[in-house]
Amino acid sequence: MVFSSKEPIHEGWSDDKKYCITDEKGERFLLRVSDMVQYDAKHSAFFMMQRVASLGIPMCLPVEFGTCDEGVYSIQTWINGENAEKVVPLLSGTEQYDYGLEAGRILRTIHSIPAPDSQEDWSVRFNRKMDNKIRKYGECPIKYPKGQAFIDYINANRHVLNGRPQTYQHGDYHIGNMMIDQNGKLCIIDFDRSDFGDPWEEFNRIVWCAQKSPLFASGMVDGYFDSHVPLDFWKLLALYISGNALSSVYWAIPYGEDEVNIMLEQAENILAWFDDMTNTVPTWYTQDSAASGQSHKSRSEGT
Repeated sequence: MVFSSKEPIHEGWSDDKKYCITDEKGERFLLRVSDMVQYDAKHSAFFMMQRVASLGIPMCLPVEFGTCDEGVYSIQTWINGENAEKVVPLLSGTEQYDYGLEAGRILRTIHSIPAPDSQEDWSVRFNRKMDNKIRKYGECPIKYPKGQAFIDYINANRHVLNGRPQTYQHGDYHIGNMMIDQNGKLCIIDFDRSDFGDPWEEFNRIVWCAQKSPLFASGMVDGYFDSHVPLDFWKLLALYISGNALSSVYWAIPYGEDEVNIMLEQAENILAWFDDMTNTVPTWYTQDSAASGQSHKSRSEGT
């Protein structure tokens, strides 16, 4: 592809170099450049993006993949719009919830892509991951005041991982990786961390949604399950969020005090939502949402 301009993009946590490029016709695209050692991983991710796009998912569409002097690159279509985490909280309650419904329905479609048969058993794989997180948290110089609640919940509920299916995952599915385009349509971006695993694990980032808009987060759960949420989902969600909380604090340390404080505050929010991990349904879901114009309180089966 021949382009006439190339502007760097500094947002996001990826190690990729990102640019907004414009072709000779004035059309904009997203260019991502990675180190050559990532060729196989990036090629696989690009192929999977093509599979996702074939399902009709509103997203940055994969256009071109190849190598260049800087490494391996991919080109995707550009979405004209604004980040959903900035737009959605300013909308009416009904609109916030409706966008959440759409996000949940989109995610359910993404998860229709099965994982390869060669995938390691999920409970074996994830328990190993949890053991590693608990060990690293134990070695971390910064601890949550009630961090043991996360560890206790994980150790008491490992059995719920048994027999879980695996599918394709976006890998970082939350309101910060969504756009509202110029036509008001919700679009999904940043498939850079895509993987295969328990589809319900994908909700481990819903804490970012709940902090920005509890109604959006509630809608996302209802949209995914068509308002019939299994009780086991909440048990697994609490488990996956507990694991993420443990790893977040030591992950944040290299990025400075501000990031550490963000994770400390988030852990405090999580413990409040789950009553120190003694209740599996978070308070942001069971809240009185009459103001939203939607009656979706306690729609879970068994809640």
